[in-house]
Order: sequence, then structure tokens, then C-alpha cells
Amino acid sequence: MGQDVRSPRGPRCIALVGPFQSGKTTLLEAIMARTGAIKSAGSVDAGTSVGDASPEARQHKMGVGLTAATTHFMGDSYTFIDCPGSVEFAHDMRAALPAVDAAVVVCEADEKKLPQLQIILRELEELGIPRFLFLNKIDRANKRIRETLATLQPASRVPLVLRQIPIWNGDLIEGFVDLALERAFVYREHKPSEVMALEGGDLDREKEARFSMLEKLADHDDALMEQLLEDIQPPRDAVFDDLARELREGLICPVLLGAASRENGVLRLMKALRHEAPGVAETAKRLGVSGTKDALAYVFKTLHLQHGGKLSLARVLAGRLDDGATLQSSAGESGRVSGILAVSGGHDSKRPSAEAGEAVALGKLDAIKTGDTLSSGKTAPTSLVTVEPVAPVLSISIAATDRKDDVKLGQALLRLNEEDASLSMVQNPQTHDTVLWGQGEMHLRVAQERLKDRFGISVKSHPPVIGYQETIRKAVTQRGRHKKQSGGHGQFGDVVLEVKPKPRGTGFEFHEKVVGGAVPRNYIGAVEEGVVDAMARGPLGFPVIDVDVTLMDGSYHSVDSSDLAFRTAARAGVNEALPQCQPVLLEPIHLVEIVCPTEATAKINAILSARRGQILGFDTREGWSGWDCVRATMPEAEIGDLIVELRSATAGAGSFTRQFDRMAEVTGRAADQIIAAHRDAA
Repeated sequence: MGQDVRSPRGPRCIALVGPFQSGKTTLLEAIMARTGAIKSAGSVDAGTSVGDASPEARQHKMGVGLTAATTHFMGDSYTFIDCPGSVEFAHDMRAALPAVDAAVVVCEADEKKLPQLQIILRELEELGIPRFLFLNKIDRANKRIRETLATLQPASRVPLVLRQIPIWNGDLIEGFVDLALERAFVYREHKPSEVMALEGGDLDREKEARFSMLEKLADHDDALMEQLLEDIQPPRDAVFDDLARELREGLICPVLLGAASRENGVLRLMKALRHEAPGVAETAKRLGVSGTKDALAYVFKTLHLQHGGKLSLARVLAGRLDDGATLQSSAGESGRVSGILAVSGGHDSKRPSAEAGEAVALGKLDAIKTGDTLSSGKTAPTSLVTVEPVAPVLSISIAATDRKDDVKLGQALLRLNEEDASLSMVQNPQTHDTVLWGQGEMHLRVAQERLKDRFGISVKSHPPVIGYQETIRKAVTQRGRHKKQSGGHGQFGDVVLEVKPKPRGTGFEFHEKVVGGAVPRNYIGAVEEGVVDAMARGPLGFPVIDVDVTLMDGSYHSVDSSDLAFRTAARAGVNEALPQCQPVLLEPIHLVEIVCPTEATAKINAILSARRGQILGFDTREGWSGWDCVRATMPEAEIGDLIVELRSATAGAGSFTRQFDRMAEVTGRAADQIIAAHRDAA
């Protein structure tokens, strides 16, 4: 292979991903400083970083949304997308990954973060995205590099290939050896590394480590394998070509070393990206783009700025996109671009157009959403990517503190959902509450902070109302009568109702067996409406289900009877009957499926048992080494904050899905407490 295989020209787009607090934003700062995009690296703790620049990120000192920033290195443009590490904000990463040429997975030698690392690497593997692993905080390392690599390897389904080894000075790392370049460097804090002589024990270690790297490359290169067997030293260019090809084909994950806080290892990383990461042409091919002359772009993030309106962050995959162009979306919507802005941590640098490979912010595309494929052609393009948000795991009921903000709240929530599809809203039909669903405590907290900071809406919140219901155990026949005389026409309705239980889950039914016209046909509909009214709230205070009501008999008055009178009589009859029918409280039971690292399974079983869960069984998680899947049934009331305890037990890696299974009886003291609490709240 020649030089054309490496160093693709044109803009590159690189994702920075990794477990929570692994140093992604600090690495972005170091890259921006080393490449001259900013004068000096900012700090997350000091609130001066290019990434994590939102008020919420500054407040919590963590990534709560992606940041895109562009810089230049050796004549090429690079846009880095800094993705949040917390699983609660992972949707931003999932939406952005299809647009990137490669990913830098930032991690550290911490076994506790191994499950999180495995989740991220699996996402990249399934999308076919080339990836480097940047082993950060190497200045704090207390293990030999081989031990660290052995610890990390189970997280990756392809070999982790060391590109560098550290140079130790006692217990401190003072530099590194580049195994492909066969050259040693000594670190200089906040300055480029300097070449140093490679000799003695370091030279022996280099030869051994380089041979190990070449052996892994030779698994996919017969010519290299023959050279190694014949003890022939392969040409350096051929080694670099193999590294580039096997990275792009997803056969290896190269491992680079560094300390982002000291800006160590940054230039080596940039050179590896320059020579080995693919360009936009290969990314477009991976996404299925072929033979288009029109501008084609993918929207990886939507933002609603307080004063700047809506922005769509997009990667141009083909052609040239001009300001003012009319774009068609894969969803059938269209819009005219009103402003193309450079992506540089902020969005204030206007430009007339964007070329293939560039990531830019597009203004005022009101109908366009995250995940859309855009084309300047006259027909809607085929969607290149489908980004499905993961199921929500935690909810709160919210309401505007000031009632006059109710309409504004609904509009603001829709905008937040446009920015983050893993945040969703539903209306509780029984309580009419707005229920906000998200991925965890911090996710929901940040949503409330954004409502206040960006939209000026203060909200109050409380746990959602549990969907308790009630039913009956005994059949009763009851008369219901409504009679009122107030001068002129009075009101008269008289019904005899049989109220009896039905099997669980069969719902409500109404019948009539009236003979001889005791209740005229034109009033029977009103009787049913009165019955339905009464079922909305039973004697225990909850909706009544699984009941059969039959109109058996009654009487009417030719002048005073009316629909209203019979509806009122039926409601009274059911209200009097239900307390005699041995009412019983029902609670919703859900099927829950939890995925977790195997070492946490025993803790998960204990958590489920403590929450009245019935464990149905567990098995290994299909296709995931070192993971289990636990299935159980659990009352809805116990699921509320399950995710908080689950993540605590699994170092943030565990998750679950749920679906309604059935209603089950609650008796004794538990039922008494639920009923008392409901009455107090009412």
C-alpha cells in the first residue's frame, strides 16, 4: 500500500467518547491548545473549558450534552465531538456516532469502569466505526502497561494493540516509545515531547513490544507473517499501512498513551489520526452513500438557543452545502438554510458554504430533527441512520410553579425533546399530571434546570402517582333512585342494578335485562353513563376494574324522567353497591429485565427481593462476555427509583426495561397504608 492509503485529505470528524470522568473534555482542551485553536487549555473544574460550556455542565462539572469544536493540524481541519460519559446522557453520543470518521475512546486503568468501557466499545463495534483507545492519566499509573492491557482487553471484541510503551524512571513515567516509529520521546509538561536516545533496557523492551504488535498485525497480513517467520524486519511504511488498514477495517483497536491534563501524548494522537483515521469518503461509503451530486448531510444534534433560535448540527457527507439552499429531509420535510455557522465550541462564525467532511451548524431549519438525512436535491433522500432512544427508566410529575406558564411549559418540553429524544413527556389520563421521563436523576434535574435557565419556567415536581385500582369479590343487587321536586318538572330515575366481579384483566361490561319497558330504551344509554361515572372512583378511592353491571329493572315517570335523572340514579346505585361487594385494592405489576455485569448479579438479586420482586430467572446476556440478564416481576410502586440503586450496584453500567404485566391484589397493612396515603393526598 502507498501513501494514498493513509493521510486522506480534507476535513475529518472525530468523536471523543469514554466512561464518565475519564478525561474527554480535558483531552479536547489539550488538543485545542496544542493545535493553536485556543491560547491555553481551560479547566472543567474552573469552568473555563471549551467543552462542557453550558450553565448546567458548569454547575455540575460534568458533560450533560455533546460539544463540537473545530481546529486545524498540519493543514487539515478536524472537528472533535466531545460526548458525555454519563450513561444518562448517552443518547447524544448515539446520535453523533454515525457522522464521525473515527472515535478516540478515552479511558484509564480503572477496573471499576470496565463495564462502561465495554458498553461504549460495543456501540462502536456494531456501527463499524474505527477506534483508537487513548489510555489517559498515564502519569498516575501504578500498574505495568501489560497488566493494564490485560485488564482492558475483555471490554473489546478485537485485539487492543499497543502503539506505545511507557518509559519508567523509578515509579514515574517520564516518556514513551512509539513502536511503529521506533523512536523514544520524553514528556515535557504543556510542551511537545522531545526525542530521546533509546538504549539499554528500554531498547530491549521496545523490541519485544514491537514484535508483539507486529504479530497481531500479521494475523491479517500473510506477507508480514512470512517476514516475521523468516526474521526479516518489515519496512516501516508497510507497518504504518497495516496499522491504517486494520484500524479502518475494524480488525484492531490501537492503544496510545497520554496525560491530557499535562498535554502529554496529544501530538502523537493527532498524528495517528492524521495518517490512519479514514476521511469522509469512507464514512459516506459506510453509511451507504453512493453516486450523489447533491449536497448530502446528516443532522447529529439539535439545539434551541435562548436568543439564537434553532440550530441543527450537521456533518456534510457529500457535495457542497450553500447558505440559503433548500433542503429535503428523509422524513419528507423541507426547509431553507438561514445561516451556516462554524462549529468551534460556540456558534458565532458565519460562512457562505460547507464542503464535504465539514461539521457545521445550520440555522432555522424548524421542521428538521436529529437523525434526519438532508439533501439539496428535489426529492427526499433515503434515511442513512435510524437512532432509537433507549427506554426511559425514571420519571417525575412536573407542573409550572406559576399557572400562567402552563402553555409555555408544554412548548418548552417539546423543544427539550427535540434536543434529546431520550427525554419524553406523557399526560397521566387519571390525574392530568405531566409526567417527565428520562434516563436518571441527573438527566431529569438538568431538564428542569434548562427549563428555568433557558425558557424562564420554574417547575415543581413530585413522584408520579402509582396506577392503583380496585375491584370487587362479591356480587350485589342494589336499587338506585333519584327523585327531586322543585316546582314545575321534577327529576325521577329508578334503576335496579346487579353488580358482580369479573375475572382479572377482562375489563368492564354493561348489560341490560329490562322487561316490559320498566326503563324506556332511550334512557338505557344514560344508565350506562352513570355506571361508568361511578366506576371512576370506588370506595377505596381508586378506579374500579373487572366488574360486570347489569340493569335488571327500574321505573320511570312520564313527565319527570330524563337522561340526567337516570344517569344520576345509576351512579348512586353503583356507589351504594360497591362497598357491599368486598372491594379489594389492586396494584400494577411489571415484568422487569435487568442487564448487569456478572459480578453484580448477587447484589441485583438482593435489591429485587428487598423491593418485593419475584425473580423469574437469570441467564448470561447473549453476545456479552461477563454480563447477566435477570428477569423478575415487581410492583410499579417499587420500580420508581430502582435505577438509582441499580447503577450504584453496577458502577453506572446496569440498566433495565419494564413492561406492564398484570394487576395484583394488595391486602393487609400494605393496603391500609396505600389507601390512607391516597386519602391524605386527596
